[in-house]
Amino acid sequence: MRIVHLANHAQTIGNGAVNLMVDLACMQARMGQEVVVASSGGGFEPLLRRHGITHIPLQQSRQPWRVPSMIAGFNRLIDRFDPDIVHAHMMTGALISRFGSMRRRFALVTTVHHDLQKSASLVRAGDRMVAVSRALALDLEACGVGPARMSVVLNGAVGAPRIITRPPAKPVRLKHPNIVCVAGMYRRKGIADLLHAFALVSEQSASEREFMPEPHLYLVGEGPDRGAMEALAAELGIAEVTHFAGFVADARPYYAGADVFALLSRQDPGPLVIAEAREAGCAIVATRAGGIPEMLDEGAAGVLVPIGDIEQAAAKLRWLLLDRQARGRLAERARQNLQPLSVERVCNEYLAVYQQALTEREGLKRRQVTLDTRTPRTTDGAI
Repeated sequence: MRIVHLANHAQTIGNGAVNLMVDLACMQARMGQEVVVASSGGGFEPLLRRHGITHIPLQQSRQPWRVPSMIAGFNRLIDRFDPDIVHAHMMTGALISRFGSMRRRFALVTTVHHDLQKSASLVRAGDRMVAVSRALALDLEACGVGPARMSVVLNGAVGAPRIITRPPAKPVRLKHPNIVCVAGMYRRKGIADLLHAFALVSEQSASEREFMPEPHLYLVGEGPDRGAMEALAAELGIAEVTHFAGFVADARPYYAGADVFALLSRQDPGPLVIAEAREAGCAIVATRAGGIPEMLDEGAAGVLVPIGDIEQAAAKLRWLLLDRQARGRLAERARQNLQPLSVERVCNEYLAVYQQALTEREGLKRRQVTLDTRTPRTTDGAI
């Protein structure tokens, strides 16, 4: 199968959609598929080359005046590689795929990676549309997207090529007890809620020093709201025990050093960090947001708390910091049943979606040919 993946870039900046695309492309190449990635490029290009994947520079921009050149570049790509499948991971790719080749042979698959895309009509342009969790699929249906052309492929990152092919990262020395969060600095990731919850934990632990030393919070990630979150930490009086680590390409040392992993997202259809934290054997506290419950086996592999319930989140975090045995039991449960979060499973399910899209497209072509042969025409060819 000849597969073209479209993404805005291939940068190593922690973008979940790009990370999933890179893992998927590498796994498909390992399985013998002919894979091309078209993007504006980035740090993942050497990894793609090592897997025998061709990277084609294709500038993708939301600026309307760039659309004609993007479509022209896409048409050249299609003429050169004649793909069976074009897989668009972002809205720009869906746009140029939909309008770039009107007489296309390939089947178009679009993936909705996050809630911000669900209101965009462009994702509906695909022959098959994929939601990265059942929760997101239900949201899409509520927005009017019919289920007939929609598939669900739950995100996974266990055994991710972009991670396991890296040399071992240098260990980091974390202060204990600690809470670790790996997430972009965006309000939808619940960073503010986590800071408020940690402030409660820190305040309550001040009178329990014989049971628990002063806890520390490590925030691993970068984003536009970092300044606001640093200001909030200072306002809450926890700046000295809150560590903003910034973006880290390989977060495994932080998972390994975590006493508790926390993700208090308000919106999160399928965060790859949950799979990574489970693979590392972390005790996890997370919100019932989007696809998080699905990725935590509906609470069997981690503690789930309601979105925005800061008091309950603080209580669960404090409990796990105090109870070493409870942390150990939860960490052991996190390591169980990891196959549903493996990149191999994700790859196999996407290949099945591709085959379904091709089969449905061929069926449409056959029905169109039958319709054309039955349409009465005059002697000069007019209908």
